[in-house]
Amino acid sequence: MQETTASSRPLSTADQRSAEVTDFMLYEAELLDDLNERQWLTELVSADIDYQVPVRETVERARGTGFSTSTFHLRETYGSLESRVTRGETKYAWAEDPPSRVRHFVTNIRVRPHESGDEHLIRAKSNILIYRTRQSQTAPQMLSGERDDIFCRENGELKLLRRIVYLDLSVIGTHNLSLFF
Repeated sequence: MQETTASSRPLSTADQRSAEVTDFMLYEAELLDDLNERQWLTELVSADIDYQVPVRETVERARGTGFSTSTFHLRETYGSLESRVTRGETKYAWAEDPPSRVRHFVTNIRVRPHESGDEHLIRAKSNILIYRTRQSQTAPQMLSGERDDIFCRENGELKLLRRIVYLDLSVIGTHNLSLFF
């Protein structure tokens, strides 16, 4: 009789979903770090994307989380993301020419079924640290926060349907937000 170990057991559906989302996020970070923004957009982002970075305020606990529901650093659709990617491919993207050097560190990935019960949707939260340097600057810019993502299946492929990035900073000390979270 062959002994079954944890490593030889088949993955459960939840484990498979978690592994797939983790692989997605690591591949996404690689594409963005390597400035393959067009590939990121066309391969990984749904045409129905809702991409948000709400403004954070410093408030007392009794007043809520401190994130605005009506004011955003970024509120993007596929069309506006497409415009940003296209602009970055031209000689007129002077804010990013030469381009920043960026590293996306994605950690604490938590995957769960979507609260609607729709088996085609997956919800995941993750922590993000973006490390960025520009030209010959010696002080890096760092942005950290939590991403709340919803993924969907399109033609059998996982796609990013919604991303809300809750930054830890209430004041962003970077000269532009031309990067993707």
